[in-house]
Amino acid sequence: MNFASMFQTLTGHAPMRWQQRLYGEHFAKGELPSAISVPTGLGKTAVIAIWLVSLAEQMKARGKPELPRRLVYVVDRRAVVDQATKFAETLRKNLGKPETKAFADALGLENGKLPISTLRGQFVDNREWLEDPSKPAIIVGTVDMIGSRLLFEGYGVSRKMRPYHAGLLGADTLVVLDEAHLVPPFEALLAEIADNAGRYGPRREDLGVMVPRFRLLPLSATGRRPTATPFTLAEKDFRNPDEPIAIERLFARKRLVLKEIRDQKLADALADHAWALAQGENNVLQPVRILVYCDSRDVAQSVSDALHKRAKGTVAADRTALFVGARRVKERLDAERDLQALGFLADNGGQRDQPSFLVATSAGEVGVDLDADHMACDLVAWERMVQRFGRVNRRGGEDRQAEVVVLVETAPKKATDEALERIRAQRAPFGEALREGDDGRFDVSPEALRQLSEQARMDDRLLSLIADAGSPMPLRPALNRALVDAWSMTSLPEHTGRPEIEPWLRGWVKDEPQTTIVWRRNLPVRATPAVSGRDIEDYFEAAPIHSSEMLETETFRVMGWLRARAGKLREALQSSDVAGILLTADGRHVQTFRIGDFLEDQKSDKKRQEEVARTLSGRTLVIDAGFGGLKDGLLNEDFADAPIAADDGSNCWIATDDGKPLIRFRICERTAQAAPDPDSEIGNVWRENLRFDLERSATGEATRWLSIQKWRDTSNNENDRAEGRPQSLAEHQSWTAVRANAIGERLALPAQYIRTVNIAARLHDEGKRGRNWKRAFHVEHYAKKLGIPGQPLAKTPRFNWALLDGYRHEFGSLPYAKDDPEVKSLPEELQDLALHLIAAHHGNARPLIATRGCDDAPPSVLEERAREVALRYVRLQQRWGPWGLAWWEALLRAADAQASRANDEGEND
Repeated sequence: MNFASMFQTLTGHAPMRWQQRLYGEHFAKGELPSAISVPTGLGKTAVIAIWLVSLAEQMKARGKPELPRRLVYVVDRRAVVDQATKFAETLRKNLGKPETKAFADALGLENGKLPISTLRGQFVDNREWLEDPSKPAIIVGTVDMIGSRLLFEGYGVSRKMRPYHAGLLGADTLVVLDEAHLVPPFEALLAEIADNAGRYGPRREDLGVMVPRFRLLPLSATGRRPTATPFTLAEKDFRNPDEPIAIERLFARKRLVLKEIRDQKLADALADHAWALAQGENNVLQPVRILVYCDSRDVAQSVSDALHKRAKGTVAADRTALFVGARRVKERLDAERDLQALGFLADNGGQRDQPSFLVATSAGEVGVDLDADHMACDLVAWERMVQRFGRVNRRGGEDRQAEVVVLVETAPKKATDEALERIRAQRAPFGEALREGDDGRFDVSPEALRQLSEQARMDDRLLSLIADAGSPMPLRPALNRALVDAWSMTSLPEHTGRPEIEPWLRGWVKDEPQTTIVWRRNLPVRATPAVSGRDIEDYFEAAPIHSSEMLETETFRVMGWLRARAGKLREALQSSDVAGILLTADGRHVQTFRIGDFLEDQKSDKKRQEEVARTLSGRTLVIDAGFGGLKDGLLNEDFADAPIAADDGSNCWIATDDGKPLIRFRICERTAQAAPDPDSEIGNVWRENLRFDLERSATGEATRWLSIQKWRDTSNNENDRAEGRPQSLAEHQSWTAVRANAIGERLALPAQYIRTVNIAARLHDEGKRGRNWKRAFHVEHYAKKLGIPGQPLAKTPRFNWALLDGYRHEFGSLPYAKDDPEVKSLPEELQDLALHLIAAHHGNARPLIATRGCDDAPPSVLEERAREVALRYVRLQQRWGPWGLAWWEALLRAADAQASRANDEGEND
């Protein structure tokens, strides 16, 4: 397998020399540099393709690769379009071509279908990467999205699913941290885990070899963390005439001038200079793309408004776009099309015969393949300035020279001495580090910045100067095993030793508190009987918040917006009407807000408003779509129209390759008169998952309700795997064992361990023989329809959770497993593992599991069994480490999910 030809087939272009060298010196050997320091614009994202080619070669040659099977690409912004996602989509598309079949086969990918889960498009939050731990997968996510899952928290992930996510992120995973210098606390966290396998994983060497390693590869053009052997550009990588692309990009001409502003507002000055950059001789607008960066969203909005106003009646009319981070995925996709049409996305064409303006905040600094002709911006920290420089004249070329205007507020209003010192430090590199040309401009080409970085490595004064111009390094707490152990006990709702994880991801910083807003047309609200917190939590577990519908922004903005919208709705709605429901990150109900909670009048209590703001901080507010207030993906207090919502019936904002909707639940209103026979839905792609009664008769019967339905093969919660096409218990457990065996063999596990997982799979659902299970899932009815009366079933399409009485079938499986001859034949430590995998295959037993509803023994015996479950968890956690044990659990959970999907799809094994 030739690297260069395969790279070109996968990506559509030949590798650069530095990419070939990175492959040959490191990836091909299964080794990784401690970091990669390559200038912005030279294709760092191609690391994904280098990993994939190397992985295929190793799997073909040895069966068990040295490199991890999963690659997680972390970006620090939720951009309109992130280039890592687009790159992953290109790889997936090309893997499906006939000429790459042998390559895909080496990776074990059927039809070249590479699992990817990303921040945008049809792969948003699809969890494909969870389906098979033994196959390659690409995940693109933010610091918060990936970091929370790694630390057993998982923003937006149910408590039962958290170990599954953590296990597949904390083992057999390579984290590629893009622009690592922007998030030093997170880089330090990942390095601590990667460099101390003995502390966080198995302490015995033979066990450590069995659980594939967690590895880290930071990428940075302006690295701030000292590293022993970073991979950097060598002269031969760009001095060779055979490297025209590298030469064009590295030496792309970018000339910067600093301009002071004193008596003018920053927004007005930025708009003036942006407009001037678009003008040629005789003030005629030229067909150029002007990028404007603003540190403040309010300033960005003002600049955008000013440019729109100036452009009216000119060729630039309606050719200004605003690029900020606080948008839902849906509107970010719409914005991507605008950017492409205006010509700002590199190598994507677009109309370039007229002037265009793009006003961006920090959301446009990282992970976005922007390419503008000229730029105006305010002065920010050095590492952010470097990112901005990389988005202008990105592709270079002899006929291009970018003009960069940086505006410096010499005396901002109410500036403290500390703020003034900060401005001085940020300005210092211009003149002291970068040399000023004869024309008063500074060279900020990638090559000039590369040389500066190399000089700083050998010059302490220069290094200090650049460090002072950068963002202050935030203080961060240390990680230790006790903390990870506490976080990993996910079946404990509360734990005094389990702190909030945010400081480990971003350090102790003074960021504005954030609140997430989600619009829904259907909320779990009724007049009588009162809706309990548990009712609300069950509702949102069945119709979970999807990352594509979330808008995250500062809490103070949310508060102002809520008050303004409530005031505009004062006459149309009652103050007692429900406006929204507040949830924690893990879906727990906090409070139900009414319109009156947000109204502000003369009698308004300021302390009450402050209390509401504190309550909203760090939470998710699910707002009634009728509340409105969303325009172009941004909060807008004057816009009354109800936005498109995930539950509004359209249900597929984006269709996936296989025709499935992105949002895999739907909510339909039903009445007693029109309700269909539940049996008629057997075999349909939509299946009822939960009913929420809206109205009841005098006798308590539901007369009108919301039917929350899930897509056939989707598990919105862990209990969903019990529902599906009727299937016997023996068949399901047999199918699960076959798939567990296949996963173990692909992972090249020792035979005794494959056998252990296989045995656990064969016995994992034995508790479905229990009386409460049979009653709740109408087993007798469906067994007769299958022609096997009296036989236990693993799956049925209709169930009643109330009849379960809290019964956990996995807890009921343990006595069967413990007495099984094959389990008894295992060594004691493997018996422990098999029994734990059974107890934990729905996310419980970490360390607690409920005994309720189990009637196979007296309460004292059940309590002792539950105690054994907890002690077994502790023993195995000590043996395998928190991520190692979660990884073992993921193997059985994946096999179980595969068998359930096969049943839904009507496979006949």
